[in-house]
Amino acid sequence: MEEDEGSARKLSIYRAARCIKRRENTVYNALRSIFEDSIFVGEISQLWPDLPLLANLRCGLWYSPKFHSTCYFKSTDGHNNNWSFSTSRLNLHVALLAGQKGGCIIVDSTRRGKRFPDSMSKTIPIWTCVLNRCIHNHLNNMRDTAQMDKESNTSDQHHERTRYVSVDWDCSLHLPLWVSETEKASIESRIEEWTKQLDASGADISSLTTCLKKPLRPLWISQKTVIWLNEVPDHDSWDFTPIILVSASSSSGVIQHKSTSEYSWNYIPGAGDDEESWARGLSPNLFWTHVYDLINLGPDLCNQKVADIVEKDRVYRAQRGQTAPQVTVKAPKLLESSYHFSQEVPLLLGISNLEINMKSSDEDCAISWLGSTNLAVGTSQVAANVCNVDCILNCDQESISLFLPDAEAYLHLPTVMSKLDRYSVLSNLPFAVNFAKLNLSKGKTLLVCCHNGEDISVCVCLAILTSLFNDGGTFDDGRSFNETRITKWEMRRRLVYICKFAPNARPSRGNLKQVFSFLTGGRVGSVLRQPHPYDHILTSRNVYNSSPKLTDVVALVSYQEG
Repeated sequence: MEEDEGSARKLSIYRAARCIKRRENTVYNALRSIFEDSIFVGEISQLWPDLPLLANLRCGLWYSPKFHSTCYFKSTDGHNNNWSFSTSRLNLHVALLAGQKGGCIIVDSTRRGKRFPDSMSKTIPIWTCVLNRCIHNHLNNMRDTAQMDKESNTSDQHHERTRYVSVDWDCSLHLPLWVSETEKASIESRIEEWTKQLDASGADISSLTTCLKKPLRPLWISQKTVIWLNEVPDHDSWDFTPIILVSASSSSGVIQHKSTSEYSWNYIPGAGDDEESWARGLSPNLFWTHVYDLINLGPDLCNQKVADIVEKDRVYRAQRGQTAPQVTVKAPKLLESSYHFSQEVPLLLGISNLEINMKSSDEDCAISWLGSTNLAVGTSQVAANVCNVDCILNCDQESISLFLPDAEAYLHLPTVMSKLDRYSVLSNLPFAVNFAKLNLSKGKTLLVCCHNGEDISVCVCLAILTSLFNDGGTFDDGRSFNETRITKWEMRRRLVYICKFAPNARPSRGNLKQVFSFLTGGRVGSVLRQPHPYDHILTSRNVYNSSPKLTDVVALVSYQEG
């Protein structure tokens, strides 16, 4: 009995602590904390106004209303004893942008107790070091080539330049002071291996060498950094290309209760992190569009205002024929209740009382053409309005309204992320590649789209590019694929090629595994028949473990009998 009472007491304490934490992490506390931290980010960006401001996805995107671009450096690649250099997330566009502008500023934040996230403490320093060493190796190769060709004055001058740059190019690993010497030594022992991996990936190091005049080097700035405003150096005065890493949040380990003349609130460090748990469907763009309304309403009315904004944006998207899923929020569990229940409360409002804001939608991003392959990747929202493509392969769960002259130029293969279905991408790839083969062989252009244009559509393009194109990016109807044994390195090389043209590509590991399984599981055979919209029912596993609709079954049977 005493053990049962002790367990019940511990459970009650645990539930009480979770309830207190949940009350602290309210929408208003999060948004107000983000707003306060954004002031600091704005002040730092004004110290070097010529440097572009980049958000490290996804948390960093909340901390400024205007970003020049985004990047994706994962903290897990910098965790202790799990250090990694990812060829799937090269972020070469960041290095190219820094070379063009003389540097850049990257914004991110972290939860309570740390000044910087591991993405800034180790992942980005590893990235800069590996890139510097690859560039150094490339410059040395240029020097060796110049030594063998001294027939003209131009080549002599070129030789002198490459010799000078090669000698002075900094390839050291620069880590912040709080990283221990033991950990630094362990990371340094792996740098050479990562450098060889980058060289073998087929990344365009030549462009980096041309663009970067000085080596990359990270600098760290937090709210505790002391900066003398009358002694801020110009970024051109440094002998390196600065990658300024700004941690937006305060690192105080104590809960900070703040107040104004009207409201009190709790400061949350790294409030932009894990937005699915608190944002209630609000996006960074919607937040900054309505920032003053949300901040000035206070904690009591903030939740309802967020619901209004999200629902207006949803209706606006629906009216444009875009994907507009209903946002649901789990009701909080009552601390006093003796039983558990889970209830989903839809953010429904009276549509008749809504005033649609035509500017409430997120900015549409353009499609990315993959070199001269006639293949493009983008979002399903953009695909609904695009007019310069011949065919569209839609991998979003929702179909889109299109006005294509040829009805067979559109194929809808509903595909979900690997967390929901481990085989969704794999089961749909044969039909995707078949559809691409039929149309690309006729010289048509093809757009592959999904909900965000960053994951599933990129994986489908990777399968198409590997299956139907040779190393030079020329369509060969699968001949080189049938003659080549596909390895993970070969697939990564193709992914690097895609990321060169689609810098926002962020394919998940689970989906990439499915692509590799497809590529190593067979060869592209001859096309026996035209793909049909009901083809995916034959092999795709149902995500929700429910039976197919009767209309789909009837249509499928009629199609097979025909």
